[in-house]
Parts: sequence; structure tokens; C-alpha cells
Amino acid sequence: MPEFQTFKDFNINFKPHPVTEDLMVVKDSADIKQSIKNLLLTRKGERLFQSDIGTSLTDLLFEPVDYGTASIIRDEILVVLSNYERRIDVRQLDVDINVDDNGYDITLVYEIVGRDDLPVNVEFFLESAR
Repeated sequence: MPEFQTFKDFNINFKPHPVTEDLMVVKDSADIKQSIKNLLLTRKGERLFQSDIGTSLTDLLFEPVDYGTASIIRDEILVVLSNYERRIDVRQLDVDINVDDNGYDITLVYEIVGRDDLPVNVEFFLESAR
């Protein structure tokens, strides 16, 4: 049986396991999703000694909701994922304008490198928190 690489990290909520009281962990696909969320929500310059990690998405959400901003958001996401999340291969990234809700519908499809899993589809909505 072929072995494949597994991924494991602490859950960012730092909740203790109900039985062992150890910190709970996330594995494989859930770990990668958590990492992607952390990268996208981290502002550039927020991490000490790693000022290049992160995006300026939170700043871009206060710009006009138009195709130019959507393109910049798409570029920001692609750059941070290609630089800091090497466990995935992005297959599709769509940033669609949602004028009614004053934000952007994001669809990300990726494959985990070195595994034969099906592509993972992640959809989320970006909006300013005014």
C-alpha cells in the first residue's frame, strides 16, 4: 500500500480535547484549509520577523467594489498561496463581484501536492466589517 504524506497542526482555537485535555489537532485537508485562512487573514507586517507573510485583503475591502479591486484581490491570494502554501497546487481561483452584498465571492479549487485526492473546492465571501 503506497504511503502518502500527512499533515498535522494545532487547532487555532486551542481547545483542549474533552478526554485527554491535550490541545486538539487538525489533520490533512483541514490543516491546509486552516493554513490558507490564516495566510489570507494575516496582514502584511503583522508577524514579527516575517513581515512579508500575509496579504492586504483587509485594506482592499474598503476600496470600491469593482473589477480592478477584484483583480488585485485575486493577485494577492495567488501570490501568498504560491509563496507560503507549497502543499497545494491552485487549479482555479475566481473572484466575483457581489454588488448587492458589497463584497466578493471567492471560489478556490486546489489539489494537495503529492496525493491522489480529489480537488478541494473552497468558497467564501469577503466583505468589509464596517
